[in-house]
Amino acid sequence: MELKERFLKYVAFDTQSDENSITFPSTDKQLVLLRALRDEMIELGMTEVTMDSHGYVMGTIEASEGYENAPVIGFISHVDTSPDMSGAAVKPQFVPSYDGGDIALGGGPVVMRVADFPDLKFYEGHTLITTDGTTLLGADDKAGVAEIMTAAEHLLTHPEVKHGKIRIGFTPDEEIGRGVDYFDVEAFGAKYAYTVDGGMEGELEYENFNAASAKVEFYGRNIHPGTAKDKLINSMHLAMEFDRLLPPHWRPEHTEGYEGFYHLVGMKGSVEYAELSYIVRDHDRAKFEQKKELLTKAAEWMAAKYGAEQVKLTLKDQYYNMREMVEPHPEIIDKAKEAMENAGVTPIVKPIRGGTDGSRLSYMGLPCPNLFTGGQNFHGKFEFISLESMYAAVRTIVGLAQLWAEE
Repeated sequence: MELKERFLKYVAFDTQSDENSITFPSTDKQLVLLRALRDEMIELGMTEVTMDSHGYVMGTIEASEGYENAPVIGFISHVDTSPDMSGAAVKPQFVPSYDGGDIALGGGPVVMRVADFPDLKFYEGHTLITTDGTTLLGADDKAGVAEIMTAAEHLLTHPEVKHGKIRIGFTPDEEIGRGVDYFDVEAFGAKYAYTVDGGMEGELEYENFNAASAKVEFYGRNIHPGTAKDKLINSMHLAMEFDRLLPPHWRPEHTEGYEGFYHLVGMKGSVEYAELSYIVRDHDRAKFEQKKELLTKAAEWMAAKYGAEQVKLTLKDQYYNMREMVEPHPEIIDKAKEAMENAGVTPIVKPIRGGTDGSRLSYMGLPCPNLFTGGQNFHGKFEFISLESMYAAVRTIVGLAQLWAEE
């Protein structure tokens, strides 16, 4: 199956995850694609193909004869799409030989402007796949799934390409931070792995944020406003006051590179009860802990001012910077760089201003940096991907399989 055909097939599945669900996977519709991938893996001739009770799909490309002792390497992608925008009834649009200008999505009023997205200039001359302006595209991370499966098909049908044992894994619920909650690293059986879940062509990432979630609850006292003097406590005002205690320059819209942030992602309230939800991020572990400490001190200050019963802070660590787990194994990064260069790709080593399944897997004993897919503007209607960059990702995966066989 051609890469383009495979990608279009996968994005036709609605696999949006749901952060409010208490099931795993969070949505049954993810299982539809996962079952299809399991069946496709069997049809391609993979061995040890499994789908467990949590929906994880794994399979094996057996080692070439004489390469059975090479390190077992894995490639992993997730099937779910972001809850931020609908992934149903996706209608991909093609821009052949992109001319470097603005792109009207679906021929309608939504325009992807180069002034807003200057990285578009890199893709001049490429075939771009965009949305029609009404949904996200699903390249995050069905592009990674399609690239892994296309590389796997190439290895299975070209026995002259020598490689060790390769393990393939597909996960649900990455977009809501639960992607490897039940991932069986021992059953996967790889020494090292790569997630194929990055963005622009050439991206190679082995640093990510340390991450926490914070929920701050405020409890008010509702009194008729006509007789409210010195009695009423408006929880929404408490919430606004709390947010003003956090430095505004530590918001994501004012940060870049290695700079961390507080991001207010949800708020609700009435006079009696209000709630703020934040995500807390920083690449530096010490600064990460300082950011959490500032939240704690802000809550304590509010409690001292208004009463301990009026404010409740719940902090929860989510994942940590994978650099600590990957750096002791520099060969993982060195081979990825070499594979990219052999594929005609210029490596761009940069920190992830986010997280991947690989960040948690690295702390579960499976060092797992992240490779590019060729897509950008994920999670919204301006998402797009380059077909040429997707082929470059396939060449990189195949090249990595060959390089590890030389160990």
